[in-house]
Amino acid sequence: MGEVIGITGGIGSGKSIICKIFSILGVPIYEADSRAKWLITHNLSLKASIVQLLGENAYKSNGDYHREWVASEVFNNPDLLLQLNALVHPAVHQDAREWIANNQHYSFVLYEAALMKAAGNGSFFDKVIVVTCPLALRIQRVKERDKRSLEEIEAIIARQIPEEERLKIADYIIQNDEKTSLIEQVLDLYDLYNQFSNKDSCIKKGNSDK
Repeated sequence: MGEVIGITGGIGSGKSIICKIFSILGVPIYEADSRAKWLITHNLSLKASIVQLLGENAYKSNGDYHREWVASEVFNNPDLLLQLNALVHPAVHQDAREWIANNQHYSFVLYEAALMKAAGNGSFFDKVIVVTCPLALRIQRVKERDKRSLEEIEAIIARQIPEEERLKIADYIIQNDEKTSLIEQVLDLYDLYNQFSNKDSCIKKGNSDK
């Protein structure tokens, strides 16, 4: 079985573009946030639990998740947010474990998420990559990307794990400061992880001799 590499970073740090580079190299990527959104809408057991917690308004009449309404309910209610996360996170973890099992024939896979435990700390990660970026640049990126106000962005950042705490779990750090080459950093890690797995490239095992 190949290694599972976690990749994390704060909003605006550039996790997505780094994962895109890895994906171009053939590395499977599990996007926890995207899968969570899918599961919230399609996992019937999870939907039932969310309705039990938040009420019928959590979903629109067409069955879609009423994200804006839920966000307004949990924004200033940390306890309710914790209860919601306690429903969603186990469903995502189970989904991820099934995905990892289905992709074990690869040299390594990436699991992208904003929240992450250190490798070996009750997690299924073998290593963790942390993407770091100067705060001012992160804010600028989110403003341009999401058209959010400075106050909104600062509120989101304040709710996320502090950068110094995130760096404590890092086995490797990618600097996304627009000064250091992202491609070179990704290629270095790509080669390193393939070296760990005794593979020449991140391709399906069994196809390497073709």
